Amino acid sequence: EIKSVNYKYSDISIKLPRTLSYLENKIKKEIKSNISRGKVDVFITFENYSDEGKEVIVNKELVKKYIDEFNKIATENNLKMDIPLAEIVKLPDILTLKDIDEEVEDNIEKELLECVKQAISNFISMREVEGNKIKEDLIKRIDTIEKQVEKISSYSTGLVQEYVVKLEERIKEILRTDVVDEARLMAEVVIYADKCSIEEEITRLRSHINQYKQMINEEKPIGKKIDFLIQEMNREINTTGSKSGSLDITNLVIEVKIGLEDIREQIQNIE
Repeated sequence: EIKSVNYKYSDISIKLPRTLSYLENKIKKEIKSNISRGKVDVFITFENYSDEGKEVIVNKELVKKYIDEFNKIATENNLKMDIPLAEIVKLPDILTLKDIDEEVEDNIEKELLECVKQAISNFISMREVEGNKIKEDLIKRIDTIEKQVEKISSYSTGLVQEYVVKLEERIKEILRTDVVDEARLMAEVVIYADKCSIEEEITRLRSHINQYKQMINEEKPIGKKIDFLIQEMNREINTTGSKSGSLDITNLVIEVKIGLEDIREQIQNIE
């Protein structure tokens, strides 16, 4: 029986009978080769219904000693010695089972690993069904974020022009004149434009979104990679928010951050 819960790394726990403990490393290796992420619990039970590995050894010398002692007691006390054999074999250390030999161990190992592979196959099939549903959700979320990033980009193009108008009006208001030093005005505008430019952040966000869309369609494990990518996107959107003085952009930044957090939580379910 195999079950798992979400976990950032790989943690495999195997519980099996002591008689099969020598197979634990092989079982773990088989599971690791197929499952790279998650807290995985494996439960193995074993019942041997064959006669292999169950050769009964009778301690005949000890049986004779028991009988001799019983005979002595019967003679000394003038009793009739009439103890069934079935009762004698119940006495301590009369019967033992032969240890499982090498050939039997090989058979058990072969059959057990077949069961493990089948259980892993069923386990992965169930994960794939769930994974496809999560994939659809993750694609919708990144599409929404991409649209929000494009809106942020469109808003940012008009920021400098808005600043020029506001600054010019402010100067006229303070100096009470319609004459504005254009050179000084342009110097201030250049400083502001450099300070509030988010072009680099937007470019990197677009690049990360494209990487995300490529990864989501890969067949190999991508959970950790996308988790790291979301961290990078968070860093870029935080910088965008700190640079922007626009309320519209700030509101969109908040929406993007919420969307990224939702993806980050969901990606914990992905191997």
